[in-house]
Amino acid sequence: MPSTAAPTLTSPAPTSPPSRIPRAADPDRRRTSASVVLRSVLEHGPVARSTIARLTGLSPASVTDYCARFAELGLIREAAAPRRSNGVGRPHVPVDLDDSRFVVGGVHVAVPYTTVALLDLRGKVVARRELKHEGTDPGAVLARAAHGLGTLLAGAPGCRPLGVGVAVGGWVDRESGTVVEHPLLGWRDVAVREVLGERTGLPVHVDGHARALVNGERLFGLVRGSGSVLHLFVGNVVDAAFATHDEVHHGPRSQAGAIAHLPVPGGTEPCDCGRIGCLQAELSERTLCRRAREAGVVEGVNPMHVVAAAAGGDPEAVRLLVERARAIGRAVRLLLDVLNPETVVVTEVGIIHREDCLGALREGVGDERAASVVPTSFPDSVLAVAGGSVALDVLYRDPLAASPEAI
Repeated sequence: MPSTAAPTLTSPAPTSPPSRIPRAADPDRRRTSASVVLRSVLEHGPVARSTIARLTGLSPASVTDYCARFAELGLIREAAAPRRSNGVGRPHVPVDLDDSRFVVGGVHVAVPYTTVALLDLRGKVVARRELKHEGTDPGAVLARAAHGLGTLLAGAPGCRPLGVGVAVGGWVDRESGTVVEHPLLGWRDVAVREVLGERTGLPVHVDGHARALVNGERLFGLVRGSGSVLHLFVGNVVDAAFATHDEVHHGPRSQAGAIAHLPVPGGTEPCDCGRIGCLQAELSERTLCRRAREAGVVEGVNPMHVVAAAAGGDPEAVRLLVERARAIGRAVRLLLDVLNPETVVVTEVGIIHREDCLGALREGVGDERAASVVPTSFPDSVLAVAGGSVALDVLYRDPLAASPEAI
């Protein structure tokens, strides 16, 4: 991967001004203030500094200082045309994100393939590739991902990478950057952060894909601003993530959201755990495709072929997708009862592409809460956004750590 002089998403030890005694809360306060300022620019830009001060409750002097630091880092820039307030006084020069300089790498490891991508600071996918697995050996999969990122960067010479985000299903320990267990890939205790960091020379951040997508939704999605968001991911892996007050719940060793073995009443599918009717066994894409093969709808293991058959008018494909969506709705209803989020986002191929599947999902949820359940905000790029959002979440939580010189 090409070397770069870009700031990187590191976390240097903070220092305090020599004129006063440092307090333990100062680094956290500064990090939080920097985060809310940059988030305000993301959500409202182009926006005047005075407006940011009003939105965040910070003093105008603090906002000006943070904006100056972000401009030095190349994260924001002044808009071209200044605006005047009521036509008198000094012009208000708005600031906006500078999405022309930096990107983050995104890696999403699915069961059949890995998606590698470049995303700008707004979470927009700049470039991406799908790398079909030739085997699931973690060293080989991660080596191909690193090479794929390098190829994308070589094709975008004007973009400098800040870091790499990796999203994976299964049990992922965010703090250590390790995939603790992914049964479908056969991975156990895979040091993803270490391996990809050595191969790319960039900071690497790793998280589970449902949590990654919650972060993508709260930063860039249509449901940002919701007080609490539940994300349900239904692919070959079925898992969930929950965020409240802009914080994603991880739990000890990041095990929160492991819902694969929730029992489904009336379920018939045998699960690898030895039980019958576990949620993942009933709803996974593997099960969908196997049922589609048995019904003579498609061959192979690609769920998009089932979606295509339904689009072509195959009634059996439609039935399989709609029944699956309705079952997902019943699972969502259970999670709503337990967690009571303001909004539920569901990522699933049928619900993304078909209105009848979205209707069946909401029917399974029930009329009372149906309107609070929505499909993913990223229907055409969900896996790429998942990987990139891991790194972008780090940036927006601690933007001054993008450069040691900034603290």
